[in-house]
Amino acid sequence: MTIACRLEGKVALITGGASGIGEYTAKLFCLHGAKVVIADIQDELGHSVCKDLGTSVASFIHCDVTNETDVQNAVDYTITTHGKLDIMFNNAGISDPAKWSILENDVADFERVLRTNITGAFLGTKHAARVMIPAGRGSIISTASVSSVVGAAASHAYTCSKHAVAGLTKNASIELGKYGIRVNCVSPYVVPTPLSRGFVGLDDEVFDKAMRSCANLKGVSLEGEDVAQAVLYLGSDDSKHQEKIERVKVLRYSVSLLRWIQSPATAMHRGVGHCVAAAQQDAALPQRGPAFSQNRRNSRRCAELFLRSARKLAT
Repeated sequence: MTIACRLEGKVALITGGASGIGEYTAKLFCLHGAKVVIADIQDELGHSVCKDLGTSVASFIHCDVTNETDVQNAVDYTITTHGKLDIMFNNAGISDPAKWSILENDVADFERVLRTNITGAFLGTKHAARVMIPAGRGSIISTASVSSVVGAAASHAYTCSKHAVAGLTKNASIELGKYGIRVNCVSPYVVPTPLSRGFVGLDDEVFDKAMRSCANLKGVSLEGEDVAQAVLYLGSDDSKHQEKIERVKVLRYSVSLLRWIQSPATAMHRGVGHCVAAAQQDAALPQRGPAFSQNRRNSRRCAELFLRSARKLAT
């Protein structure tokens, strides 16, 4: 079956394109006729992806998104190789160890996550704009997260960084719209990537089964390809009138799960990773009588249910 090539003749630069959502997006972009430059610190993986896609349509450049010179060089390499840059996908991102108490968080971990997740998106946006403004067109897309719009679905550092990505998207879209440049972000929930599996701390099979079991919408699951489809839409001319929006992919976001752990007092939604951590940490905590918060009890109950379900699925 022939597919309509929605990116025919376009050139895209994808940071963090050697694995996860970035890799899925690179493959989908090439399938739709784009030339792709993958910018990543994972050199071996990046070259491997380009080889699979074909060196006539995909190329790799080493890029640490926390280093402005690297980001500038990646953009300049794209212009030198292909003559233009139509789509910038700021996708590179990391997380920190799952330490849910702010008292246990290290400032070094916090700063490391912010440097990659938000400074990287800022530098990508800045240097994409540098070449897109004279061209009078372009699409800049960043990977945000459901943690851009809710609290306690991830660590403090990750949540802060993704809120900042959403803010950067809104600011840049207002500034760059007058030059014909669209700026958007995608905000997925838990997608089975090396980053998310490592953060939750479950092996691949248990992680996937557990997420399917708590999905509100049965029969489907959120995959990296689904997020790539949203990025494809935002990078294509199909979205030529859309900017500063957050396309939230939340097929795995279980409303029934949230009901157990929502605190009306704080309006905080605790995600699966937080539930797992809470179950592990609370085992060592004494009950504190009437003062023991209802929110903590609900979180603990949800965590116990989730872990019990995960162990059952693993057997």
